[in-house]
Amino acid sequence: MLSFQSIPVVFSSSCASYGIPDWIPISEKHPQRPINPYGYSKLFVERLLADLNVAYRLPWVSLRYFNAAGADPDGEIGEAHEPETHLIPLVIGAARTGAEVRIFGTDYQTPDGTCVRDYVHVSDIADAHVQALNYLLKGGESCALNLANARGYSVKEVIAAAERVCGYTIHSEIAPRRPGDPPTLIGDSSRAGATLGWKPARSELDMQITDAWNWTKRRIDIAASQ
Repeated sequence: MLSFQSIPVVFSSSCASYGIPDWIPISEKHPQRPINPYGYSKLFVERLLADLNVAYRLPWVSLRYFNAAGADPDGEIGEAHEPETHLIPLVIGAARTGAEVRIFGTDYQTPDGTCVRDYVHVSDIADAHVQALNYLLKGGESCALNLANARGYSVKEVIAAAERVCGYTIHSEIAPRRPGDPPTLIGDSSRAGATLGWKPARSELDMQITDAWNWTKRRIDIAASQ
């Protein structure tokens, strides 16, 4: 019969659990003060896992993603859902259709006034999950780890990168700030490196957008052939 001790858990958490950062880059020592329901939901599960570890010795690793981006480099798997809320797919869609991208706020305390985020390739995130599971199976201690590149890009920088990659002019419109959007989220993932040996291999923004763009084009080609 299985016991809690024999079922390691790798949880997909989020940097949203930190809320407005007191310092940049954000380490795992930063207080968790989420400012939106998504962040609260991640913090709730992390606390539940910690309680289960105390009560039943449930082994767990919580991976706090910063902004997941990109697609399978081979073009087999990518992001396609409605409604789309993530910036890179929205920008790629605008490049393809000519629609405008909405920039929510240009008066943040950032270099160009738009929100800054730390983008992590989905392939690097997948690698971290495998490494975290192996770590727990070998008896590693339960812990929370950031998955980040320690480099932030603003909304305007993402749009400019997508124009380079896709070869299209991307039009934008300015909209009011959205409630619950921190100005800057950049992570410190040194603990994931020390604990798991994890190191992002596809950290360049242009590379992440290229993979997402190739996935989108492949999806369109498949749909057109059916």
